[in-house]
Amino acid sequence: MNFNLSDLLGYSAAFMTTVAFVPQTLHSWRTRDLSGISLPMYTLFTLGVALWLGYGFAIGSLPVIVANAITLILAALVLWLKILSIRD
Repeated sequence: MNFNLSDLLGYSAAFMTTVAFVPQTLHSWRTRDLSGISLPMYTLFTLGVALWLGYGFAIGSLPVIVANAITLILAALVLWLKILSIRD
């Protein structure tokens, strides 16, 4: 695979922005404390990530697709936990 500077930037940005959600997801899963999570913000964020994923497919950009697929899973999990915490 031949990388250029834009690929390196894309994969680096994708890695960092995706990994940034791991601590929040793990904390939310372990403690089930989602009191500091805003439902409207996480709803909009999760929908936005889904749109970014669609955009990644539309332009055929692997960094955008991979990063947003993983981030969508993590954000959707936190959103799901938040919705469950409100119902309890």
